[in-house]
Amino acid sequence: MSKLSIIIPVLNEGEAIAAALDALAVLRALGAEVIVVDGGSRDATIQRARPRADRVILAPRGRALQMNAGAKKAAGDVLLFLHADTNLPPDADHVVLSGLERSGHAWGRFDVKIEGRSPVLRVIAWLMNIRSRLTGIATGDQAMFVRRAAFQAAGGFPAIPLMEDIALCKRLKRVSRPLCLRERVTSSGRRWETHGVFHTMLLMWRLRLAYFFGADPKKLAQRYGYE
Repeated sequence: MSKLSIIIPVLNEGEAIAAALDALAVLRALGAEVIVVDGGSRDATIQRARPRADRVILAPRGRALQMNAGAKKAAGDVLLFLHADTNLPPDADHVVLSGLERSGHAWGRFDVKIEGRSPVLRVIAWLMNIRSRLTGIATGDQAMFVRRAAFQAAGGFPAIPLMEDIALCKRLKRVSRPLCLRERVTSSGRRWETHGVFHTMLLMWRLRLAYFFGADPKKLAQRYGYE
């Protein structure tokens, strides 16, 4: 049976990282590896992560750079990239490993549920899942997973500050269509609700469209709010 490595890029997640990693304790007990990749946190992220992860490593700031660094250190045959504010289903290891083995796919993602007060978030999640099935493109919120060999052949995540997940999907689609799991991960709606659900939805649509037409990811990251 293949081994699963869960790679979590973090930056100043001190308030939430302990709970996020505690939620993975059962998967660790079953043999999954958990790697936290810190991009220069100035809070207690590293201290709280160390006793709850198999490895905590440092990398240059940037989600793509951090995930690539984690992949290089991972021992697993299958890599799963998880946002710190996203929770996996309890049987995620079995679902991913058996699903890849059974389907013959090289990579995939989960359906997503966005947790929050606004009922519109449920509609947004449904649209994300449908769009992903139609296009074969996944987002980081959907906990992408990939066989190590396919990830390496694709060159890993492009070193861009935004849309790195979409760029990798385009490369991986040359290998196989994604395995679209109906099991759901639960992603926090904190950014959506902090900045306004409709505002964030329209912003993401505009950014994706601009990227499709060749806009510079650095400028898109600035528009998104990354420093």
